[in-house]
Amino acid sequence: MASKPGIFTEWPWQKLGSFKYVVLIPWVAESLYSYTTKGEGERDLSNVLIFPFLLWRFLHNQIWISLSRFQTARSKHTIVHKGIEFEQVDREGNWDDQILLNGTFLYLSSKFLPGASHLPFWRIDGLIITILLHAGPVEFLYYWLHRALHHHYLYNRYHSHHHSSIVTEPITSVIHPFVENLTYFVLFTIPLMTLSLSGTLSIVALAGYETYIDFMNNLGHCNFEIVPNRLFQIFPPLKYIMYTPSYHSLHHTQFRTNLALFMPIYDYIYGTVDKSSDSLYETSHKGKAVIPHVVHLTHLTTLHSIYHLRLGFASFASKPYVSSKWYLWMIWPLTWASMLLTSIFGSTFTVEMNRLDRVKMQTWAIPRNSFQYSLSWQRAAINSLIEKAILEAEAGGVKVISLGLLNQGEELNRNGEYYLQKHPKLKLRIVDGTALAVAVVLYSIPLGTKQVLLRGKLSKTGYAVALALCHKGIQVITVRRDEFEKLKLLFPAKMGSHLVLCSSYNTEIWLVGDGLTEEEQRRAPKGTRFIPFSQFPPKKVRKDCLYYTTPALKIPKALENIHSCENWLPRRVMSAWRVGGIIHALEGWDAHECGDKMLDIEEVWNAALQHGFLPVAHV
Repeated sequence: MASKPGIFTEWPWQKLGSFKYVVLIPWVAESLYSYTTKGEGERDLSNVLIFPFLLWRFLHNQIWISLSRFQTARSKHTIVHKGIEFEQVDREGNWDDQILLNGTFLYLSSKFLPGASHLPFWRIDGLIITILLHAGPVEFLYYWLHRALHHHYLYNRYHSHHHSSIVTEPITSVIHPFVENLTYFVLFTIPLMTLSLSGTLSIVALAGYETYIDFMNNLGHCNFEIVPNRLFQIFPPLKYIMYTPSYHSLHHTQFRTNLALFMPIYDYIYGTVDKSSDSLYETSHKGKAVIPHVVHLTHLTTLHSIYHLRLGFASFASKPYVSSKWYLWMIWPLTWASMLLTSIFGSTFTVEMNRLDRVKMQTWAIPRNSFQYSLSWQRAAINSLIEKAILEAEAGGVKVISLGLLNQGEELNRNGEYYLQKHPKLKLRIVDGTALAVAVVLYSIPLGTKQVLLRGKLSKTGYAVALALCHKGIQVITVRRDEFEKLKLLFPAKMGSHLVLCSSYNTEIWLVGDGLTEEEQRRAPKGTRFIPFSQFPPKKVRKDCLYYTTPALKIPKALENIHSCENWLPRRVMSAWRVGGIIHALEGWDAHECGDKMLDIEEVWNAALQHGFLPVAHV
């Protein structure tokens, strides 16, 4: 919100929440009904194309959001090197309101405005008029309106809402209070209203002009320099009629310069161009390569998880991924097609960039879903992708690479040891984060606990937790003989009494791995605490029991650019395996932590606390 919100700040349908799209239903229904029931000569193609055009605007904006987030996570051409936080994502979550407003007026105009219905596909005179009217009245009036909005009275009540985002994303361009957005809409309708009343409006002019506005808005707020310098060398006057992302970025950092819409000529005429515009463009265009200290290697989980990545839908990524939204199933052909294409042609891609003190971090994703890791015929390809990522990180000067989720599987690569044996001279350190994950589990167990039940599939973390508990004198119970025998072989003889084989499920502290069944959960006593040591959380089937999150830690405030959730974890919470890699780099440790190797549990835990990572309120 603005610092002192004025009247008509809220959008008319704000209280409808996700149901706001109902405002378009009557218009869309009437449009389709009219087109299907009228005769060939009476049908209005331009009217029925309004809804597909609105969908195109949604897609166009989403492409820019994903492109911008991808580029700012990896590109050397980033302009403002600061982070975005959850507050900004929440504030900009209503970017589609302006599309609903636009759609409502298009339907009203088509029905009641002379010359706005039964439009021809193409008219050259209408296109020329549109260009002239935009370059003249629209750009000129916008410039002075924008200057007025920076007067303290209007700025405090309206425009400060837009300037809350110093580090911009493409969609920041349309984040304004309702009345301000309405003013812009009226301004942008000058060419279209003129064409309509003069009978020169066409489908191409309408769609082309609004797509141009979306394109330039997104371009100016994308926070990475994308405009080639060669364009200005070929046609020098272009700098007066087309802005660049770095040009408009200065407006969000300096506030009172570079006020023009898309054509900087008005800033030059009235003396409001920022003196550093050219130098910032040159610096951003030349760029500086980003070399992270730490790379966290993750992968996709469910098929729909691709939409919950930071590169996907921003509002989804900013919330824990619990289950797929029902409407995502409507685009299942696209989902399956993306999975097939990435499986065939895909390579590891950068998801995000973060910073903590002097340490820069990137997250890379393997383009494979969780179910593919369980397919034996996929393992060679997955190992090849992981190995390629490790070698790429090594060549890029990365110090630590942490293996997240199933990338450190025992069956896949022996907890990462496979890569170390194949490349023994690696300078970077491979970290699976087991020691910190074990520490988180151990400190999640209530004080005074005398015994725990071990269930689910045992992993490196599970074995280490069991061994550490026996060292503390806590009894570890298992109900499967094969697990009992394997654990017994690993334990020193003097601790054998702390390992018990028992068929009873009455213990109220359960340490659970993957594969915990619903039937087993129902056998647990009321009030049981399910504490996972697995990468994935168990399915919650008991309302009278307490489910802890998978091993994770709250991150310190100093960790920048966190505006997406790591899978199912809450905001500003990271998995222990990922944090393990960060701590490894912060401490400058030289050892690998993979295969059978594990760092000292207490040392890693204390280091994490010293760097500001805190335990999570698990329940």
